[in-house]
Amino acid sequence: MKVVLFTLNGSWSHSSLALRCLRRPLEEAGFEVRLLEYTLRDRDAHILEALYAEQAEIYSFSCYIWNLRPMLSLAQSLHALLPKAKIVLGGPEVSYGVARFSDLPWIDAIVCGEGEAAFPALCQKIRAGESFEPIWQGGTPDVMGNEGILYRDGETTGSILYYESSRGCPFSCAYCLSSATHGVRMKSVEQTLADMEAFETLRIPCKVIKFVDRTFNANAERANRIWQGLLEDRFTGQYHFEVCASLLNEESFAILSQFPKGKIQLEFGLQSTNPKTLEATSRHIRAEQVIAAVGRIHAMGNIHVHLDLIAGLPYEDYASFARSFDDAYGCCDLLQLGFLKLLYGTPLRENMADYGYVCLPDPPYTVLQSKWITYPQMQRLSRIAEVLERYLESGRFSHTLFYLTPRMPSPFAFWEGLSLFLEQNDPRPLQKISQPDVFWYLLQYARTSVPGVDERTLKEMLCADFRQSENKHPPKRLTREEA
Repeated sequence: MKVVLFTLNGSWSHSSLALRCLRRPLEEAGFEVRLLEYTLRDRDAHILEALYAEQAEIYSFSCYIWNLRPMLSLAQSLHALLPKAKIVLGGPEVSYGVARFSDLPWIDAIVCGEGEAAFPALCQKIRAGESFEPIWQGGTPDVMGNEGILYRDGETTGSILYYESSRGCPFSCAYCLSSATHGVRMKSVEQTLADMEAFETLRIPCKVIKFVDRTFNANAERANRIWQGLLEDRFTGQYHFEVCASLLNEESFAILSQFPKGKIQLEFGLQSTNPKTLEATSRHIRAEQVIAAVGRIHAMGNIHVHLDLIAGLPYEDYASFARSFDDAYGCCDLLQLGFLKLLYGTPLRENMADYGYVCLPDPPYTVLQSKWITYPQMQRLSRIAEVLERYLESGRFSHTLFYLTPRMPSPFAFWEGLSLFLEQNDPRPLQKISQPDVFWYLLQYARTSVPGVDERTLKEMLCADFRQSENKHPPKRLTREEA
């Protein structure tokens, strides 16, 4: 009996670890397994044709907030074409609030939570012709053993490969699905390093091995030993970890300082520096401690550091978010501005009325307003996030931003002002504006809004950034004296 494991990834650079978690237990149970991965940019007609061509008895759809809507549409179409095939949903987006899917006749079953044991058991019932319940609750299978890296030679994947060295989280942040589960299971240091060796021999193009552990250094001693091991020359990959700044110790800093530049990426969650916000979301951290630790690693100069903020959290109004932004700015390579999403299964979703939340009714359930922040203010922050992505996150304006940003009253004032300037001077979405125009608008904004700017120095900075990022001569309007 054939089982198709299917998902839609966010982009071509991604690949699905979830499908690969299910593949081996299904094969061990005697099923023929096919993996199908597409992206949100692929045409539905092309995807449907590929699903239909498999003529499988069972189709599994791995669902997330970014792909639920097209996945349900494809499932409905596939059911109409292959009414005898069983269609099963799984993944975090269908594991909570299951009643939402009870009136969808084209869905035969939903597997909630971890699927390594539950989904093969369901497939065995289908193969045996037995009746089965429409809702299957996954347990806590022992998947932190020696199952290896799950990828196989010759597979077509994106440039990011995913690896899970632990499952679960020691924290219960009110906006995160980790609050719905308890406990952390971890692979041993020895097994994790053995798996990293296996990646070295894997014949798949790969730029980054991303650890999907919610808090990689939940056990600081274990994390330090793994990092110490990765210092060895035999590990040649680039590794990304999500870590808790409060759990770094002096040994962590000493080990991390030894990595060659570019070998390690670290991502930290700050989310806010407002004490009431942190308390309301069960974020038991000291913001100043996090910022100090992140800044310390950033100052080493060898590790690419990401720092996350979330707009829309409880007790965070527009002015408070601006303070959080200013507190965090400059201590990292990449300041990521995200927006609160009221996920099913989280405390903030369950108590959304108490906070006056209004959110999108469909995935990704992004907050539109709350008791503390208005819809227009959230939209302004959204535009600032777009400008940050184009100018700061791209890394193409490093000289110019280093020169300009300190001249404004605050970093937030600089980015807020730039977003307003762009909106007033070009009605097009930012992603539609050409790169030469983006440089030109930054010059015009600096001329009109940034105090103390020396125009010759500014143009030198802009031209240096243009040559570095575009690998060609800057346009004449950036170099002319009268421009």
